[in-house]
Amino acid sequence: MLSFALGFLVSLLITLLIVRYAHLHEKFADTDLGGVQKFHARPVPRIGGTGILLGLIVSAVQLHHAYPAVSDGILGLIACGMPAFGSGLIEDLTKRVSPLVRFVCTMAAAALAYFMLNIAVTRISVPPLDFLLSYAVISCAVTVLAVTALANAINIIDGFNGLASMVAFMMFASLAYVAFQVSDPIVLSASFMMMGAVLGFFIWNFPAGLIFLGDGGAYFIGFMLAELSIMLVMRNRDVSAWYPILLLMYPIFETCFSIYRKKFIRGMSPGIPDGVHLHMLVYKRLMHWAVGTRTARELTRRNSLTSPYLWLLCLIAVVPATLFWRHTLHLFCFVMVFAATYVWLYVSIVRFKSPRWMVVRRSRR
Repeated sequence: MLSFALGFLVSLLITLLIVRYAHLHEKFADTDLGGVQKFHARPVPRIGGTGILLGLIVSAVQLHHAYPAVSDGILGLIACGMPAFGSGLIEDLTKRVSPLVRFVCTMAAAALAYFMLNIAVTRISVPPLDFLLSYAVISCAVTVLAVTALANAINIIDGFNGLASMVAFMMFASLAYVAFQVSDPIVLSASFMMMGAVLGFFIWNFPAGLIFLGDGGAYFIGFMLAELSIMLVMRNRDVSAWYPILLLMYPIFETCFSIYRKKFIRGMSPGIPDGVHLHMLVYKRLMHWAVGTRTARELTRRNSLTSPYLWLLCLIAVVPATLFWRHTLHLFCFVMVFAATYVWLYVSIVRFKSPRWMVVRRSRR
């Protein structure tokens, strides 16, 4: 628990300093208030991932005296993740790093972890495909693409105050629980550290939206989630390969569904941003009656009220994944349940047929 507490305190204080002295780095804030995926009312610093990274580093270094092997393993993973974090952070600061460059840098981070730390997807509990994964070239390609895809998926769902950070917190908590069950010290310690660091950021991000994760923070969180998930399955045969699939199902399915929707329904490039992701529809249609004016206070309230809907949706995957981490059939069934729930919810909101209990109406004064 010391690792959790230290990660939390360092992240909390670093993020506080960034927020407190935001006026000194206004040119690095997110000043685009009218974009298709912008839902805040004032310029906000986008470098919240810095506090999370520093919280993780300090916690890992502190652990070195008592558990040098665990500390070195976590620090090695952090080092591999620097291309992903760095490319995102530079974009947050300059707005001049293209999506392709960030994608390639994240692939490089995953490749570093593959070659330097031997973190690889070696099984997915489907016998014919597991055989193919015995070939190093295929295993490397699948690992790099999986890690890169999840890092980008976390960035995609990072649209509202507290959304991506609380989703990540729940996922790291599940990883910590399963790692404890199978006695995996590196995954357990790293998950606790990330939980603390993410929580330190979350306090300043939700509900007030005083700081954002930014691309750097989102990519790094996604990288850590992917790598720790792969490590857990790779090093522990008792853990079903479908455990991380169900655990990470919300960002995975959000990304896959968005690609399908853009490419085959709207006939547009999947790389072009649009305003009809599920979390955006919740904001626009379920929160439509939550506020009456466009004041900063009410827009922030509307923004923050959106996230709990998606937290609950995420729990439909996280809870059964945590309970049935050994059982492939159960996990597969819950993957189908989540997919059906997501599609039902999306179609209901698009067709203005959302259940009444889901709509937040303006309170009478």
